[in-house]
Amino acid sequence: MRARRTLPAILLLALPVTACTTGPALENQGEVTAPPGDSRHLTIGSAGFTESDLLAQMYALLLDRAGYSTKIISVTNREIYEPALESGQIDVVPEYAATFADWLNAKKNGADAAPVGSPDLAATMKALRALAAPRGLTVLDPGRAVDQNAFAVTSAYARKYHLKSLSDLGKSGLPVRLAAGDECVQRPYCAPGLKKTYGIDITAVDPKGVGTTPAKQAVQSGRDQMVLTTTTDATLDQFGLVLLADDKHLQNADYLVPVVNRSRAGSEGVRTALGRLNTVLTTADLARLNEQVDSWRRLPEDVARGYLRSEHLIPAG
Repeated sequence: MRARRTLPAILLLALPVTACTTGPALENQGEVTAPPGDSRHLTIGSAGFTESDLLAQMYALLLDRAGYSTKIISVTNREIYEPALESGQIDVVPEYAATFADWLNAKKNGADAAPVGSPDLAATMKALRALAAPRGLTVLDPGRAVDQNAFAVTSAYARKYHLKSLSDLGKSGLPVRLAAGDECVQRPYCAPGLKKTYGIDITAVDPKGVGTTPAKQAVQSGRDQMVLTTTTDATLDQFGLVLLADDKHLQNADYLVPVVNRSRAGSEGVRTALGRLNTVLTTADLARLNEQVDSWRRLPEDVARGYLRSEHLIPAG
């Protein structure tokens, strides 16, 4: 198996956008009529956290198996990689249905637009595809795996203040410094939602990423009081952390979906190759794979390859 290059996000800034602008012009959005493209050289984007890295690696391995040539680029936030996906600098990214639907909706209709993501997968997918298509993006079918954003505090903190839910934290009136991605300041499911839905006093966002080791360590040490992570985070126990229940359902159930640039990767070949993952990958699988990277210190590519081999989606050896 040949080595696969993982490129830093900074290279996006160096790529000439005019050379690979394959999405529809803004004035022509909504009128995408050209047939889906089938470039044999595809760039896969990862959002830079463990789960996204694993999914990007699995996408690359499945596409390699189907005869495509792939490379992976790591881009740490959606504000950078989504425009790159539209322009064709990135061809495929793993996404989360409800979160991406709301993000595109806010991009089109403003930050105060009513959310379109919901616990209803069919309704969420319909809204997401309607928002993605005019931008030259195709949202492939979701699989069985679902991930939600979640918030954790130390078990000692939870015991001291009798916290089991986010509502409990809001009622406590405690000031909370939140370890999260820098985009949390504006995202409705993050700091604004915690304030509006639960009345939590978010005093600051410490930009250490979503569920990263530094973010969890910041909470473990007491520098921060809470961390944004996910329901498939398998390392919380190692840091003495516990999840607080999202009892008012701030978060939507986010099913994993591949999103592709239609004019470069919208073909049936790509759809079929990536669709094979939908038949096997579950939420529990994701948690176990995350644990192998985060706790056992295995490389995402090795974990991804081992999983696909165990499920007979790529050959052994």
